[in-house]
Amino acid sequence: MRVLIDGEPADPATAAISVFDWGLQRGDGLFEVARSYGGRVFALDAHLDRLAAGAAKLRLDLPARSDLAKWIEAVAADGADCFVRLIVTRGGTVPGIDVSPRCIVVWEEMPEPNDAFRILPVEAPWHSGGVDWDLTGAKVISYAPNMSAGRRAQREGFDDALLISRDGWVLEGPTWTVAWFIDGVLETPAMDLGILASVTRSEVLKAAADIGMAVVEGRWTLDRILDAEEVVALSTLKEVAPVVAVGSAAFTPGVATRQLAAAFTARVAAAL
Repeated sequence: MRVLIDGEPADPATAAISVFDWGLQRGDGLFEVARSYGGRVFALDAHLDRLAAGAAKLRLDLPARSDLAKWIEAVAADGADCFVRLIVTRGGTVPGIDVSPRCIVVWEEMPEPNDAFRILPVEAPWHSGGVDWDLTGAKVISYAPNMSAGRRAQREGFDDALLISRDGWVLEGPTWTVAWFIDGVLETPAMDLGILASVTRSEVLKAAADIGMAVVEGRWTLDRILDAEEVVALSTLKEVAPVVAVGSAAFTPGVATRQLAAAFTARVAAAL
C-alpha cells in the first residue's frame, strides 16, 4: 500500500490525478511530510494540526481528520522506516469539466544522510520575511521559488540554499529550518519572520529544553551565523543535521550538535 488516493490503493506505476486539477495547474493545495520510524508516525497530531490551520487559511476542504490519520498510518505501516507525504489538492473547474479535490498519501524511501551539508545564502524576494499575509504559515504546494533557490545553490557547488529576506534577515532553508550555537545557546529565526511552522523545529526546541539547553528565537543577519561555533539544519527528513559550510565559512560539528541530536532522538523514542 505505497499509494492511497482518497483512501483507495493505487498502483505506484500508474497512480494519477486529473490534468485539470488546480493543484497541478496552479499549485493550489497543501502538503505535509511526516516521518515513520518502523511503521509508526512521529508527531502525527502536530502535522494534522498544521494541515488544518493551512486549510482554514486556504479555504480548502479536507477529508475527516480520522480518515487522514488512518490513511497516513496505513501507508507508514507499509513503508516502515520512510517518510510519508500527504497532498491535498483543490480540484478545479474548466468549461465542461469539474474535478473533485483529491487527497494523496504516499511513502518514499529515506535518502542517505548528508554529514557534510553545505549551504549557500540566497536572497529570497518572494518570501514574506516578516510581513503577515493571508497564507502565512500554510504549507502550500507552490514551492517552485524554493526549489529554484536550491538548484542555484547546487549549480554553485553547494547542497542547498539558505534563504535571506530582502531586509537581510536569515529565514530558513527551502525545506528545512536553520539554527546555530553561540556560547552554548541555541539560536534560531523567530516565527514572526513568516517562516514555516516546522514540526521538527518545535520538537527540537522541546528537546533542547529537556536537556537544559538555552534557546533564543529572534531576528539576525547572516553575520550572526558566521560568528557561530556550530550550525544545524532541522527537518522531518534531516532531523538534526550538522552544517559544515555557509558560503565560504566552514564549521565543524561539535558537542552541542551531538547533544541536541541525541536529545531529539530520545524524544522521538519516547513518543513512539
